[in-house]
Amino acid sequence: MPKSDPDGSALLTSPDVGALLTAAVQHAGGTLVTWTLDHIDANPAQSTTATYSAIIDWAYGRREELLGVSARASGPIDTDTSAEIFADGQREVAVWIYPNDPDLPGLARAAFAESMAEVCNANKVFAVPVTPDQLSLEMIGYRPRRRAVLKVSCGTEVAYAKVLRGRLFDDVITRHLVLANAGVPVAPILATTDDHMLILRELPGQSLAKAVFDVADPCSAEALINLLDSMPARVTELPRRPPWSDALGHYSRMVAQAVPSLEPRLEWLIEQIDGGLYSIPQGNEPTHGDFHEGQVHVADGRICGLLDTDTLGPGRRADDLACLIAHLSTIQRMNVAQEARVHQLIRKWVPVFDERVDPTELRLRAAAVIISLATGPFRSQEPDWERETALMVGSAEALVRQVI
Repeated sequence: MPKSDPDGSALLTSPDVGALLTAAVQHAGGTLVTWTLDHIDANPAQSTTATYSAIIDWAYGRREELLGVSARASGPIDTDTSAEIFADGQREVAVWIYPNDPDLPGLARAAFAESMAEVCNANKVFAVPVTPDQLSLEMIGYRPRRRAVLKVSCGTEVAYAKVLRGRLFDDVITRHLVLANAGVPVAPILATTDDHMLILRELPGQSLAKAVFDVADPCSAEALINLLDSMPARVTELPRRPPWSDALGHYSRMVAQAVPSLEPRLEWLIEQIDGGLYSIPQGNEPTHGDFHEGQVHVADGRICGLLDTDTLGPGRRADDLACLIAHLSTIQRMNVAQEARVHQLIRKWVPVFDERVDPTELRLRAAAVIISLATGPFRSQEPDWERETALMVGSAEALVRQVI
């Protein structure tokens, strides 16, 4: 592997990747017309996965497609029937055309109405059998080679298909059932499939991510704490997931690789956060692991649902509350009124959180989560991503300066 580009990130973000995309499309029987980088997941010095929006001419006509490419530093790329291996000098990369993700076999069925209708009917997902033309499929989120979530609608009935990697599938279901059996308001499981689809019923109410912009308070800070505290002790028996702050160095390297000018500020943040959290024990409270406004559903000022229980495990309550603060502090593309409303909620909720957990720990952990989120603008190739990244690092600095 080229020493100057061990993880393939330089190749996958440069025009040079065009030759690999062209070869892969030709191998599949098409002609690449245009392509643009859509999303990048870089794990410095280890691996990089990217997706590209492409226009391809096929024998049956022109289509817009999503191409995926993975490169890694150590050893050859794993072969898979849904990914082709191409070489660029000394480097091997895996290339696939969506939805044939090599690590998400269920995505090939979930992405098409014909096959998804068969899945729904076989598992009685909807009240009556459905035809493909009655289904509406919407991609909610896709992390190549990691997971995908699709909204599956038939009239007023809505379900969500969560497509997972095989090695994680059973663990995710176990965690979900731990909360369901304890009465925590998680989405009911409608079906599971052999190709690792988890189909869930839609939760009532609306996402807190939308409700934070409402004039009325979507819920109280106390209700958020009570939701977390309602998780059963059984959660502490699950494998421990390291808190976001444990990966501070990793995410800082990712941010610095994308925006080198931020490296001195990131080094200062690492010193302050690691130093401040060094003596704090791991903790053994039930924690969600990725608690933010997108994971909570509310209705009439009350919490009515909790999503994404994949990261459940023992930890510290400050981890979850810090994650929520970090996400609220870094919402992008808000207008002036929305920004004012979110900041008002933060000012109202944080003092209540300070009564439940140590205020210094809360802010240091929130700053660490913000640094992990600061990888997002580059990964998603958002407009003006360098500026957005710098603003997030500034938010982390502001939290740290409150307690040093």
